[in-house]
Amino acid sequence: MTRRTHLTAVVACVAGAGLALYAVTRTWSVQVERRTGLPDLRTEQTGADVQPWLVGLALVALAGTGALLATRGIVRRVLGVLLILAGAGIAVGAVLARIDLDAGEAGAAATIWPVACVLGGAAVAAGGVLAARHGHQWSAMSSRYERTTVPAQPAPAAAAPGPEEAAGKEHGETATDPPEISKPTDNRAFWEALDRGEDPTR
Repeated sequence: MTRRTHLTAVVACVAGAGLALYAVTRTWSVQVERRTGLPDLRTEQTGADVQPWLVGLALVALAGTGALLATRGIVRRVLGVLLILAGAGIAVGAVLARIDLDAGEAGAAATIWPVACVLGGAAVAAGGVLAARHGHQWSAMSSRYERTTVPAQPAPAAAAPGPEEAAGKEHGETATDPPEISKPTDNRAFWEALDRGEDPTR
């Protein structure tokens, strides 16, 4: 239910703001001046020509709808209230523009586009009501794209020293110590010791 109201509010606001923006830029009035011997002078007016701020409100509604996707909690409910005001402003502005405008020869367009603008404002206001009432319950769409922190793996423990390494450490030797190399003996002293019958390797 929560996800459904979220989607409904967003669709209503986007569709309503888009409809109002399109309708207010259509021709609401056509004035034709008849001129003898010359082509008729045709003057067209849109809803935005009469009430320029209607375009601004429709753009505000679109921006507010985008903000609904990126915010959460109380901020989203406040945006809902702003969307209600924007939608109501669009609807009231469309009615005022149509009242102040002489449709002339616009025909059905003088009725269709003002009504469409009013309906767009009503849709924006309805989406704002849903956001104001249930916005704090909606999950933030951007949360699924947040990076999750992977816990660092502990470094592997060093292997216990073997019996030979432990014995070497007791005598002050380390595993990295190079083996001792006996120094070469003098060849002459070596042979003299042999001649005397002594063992020179001791």
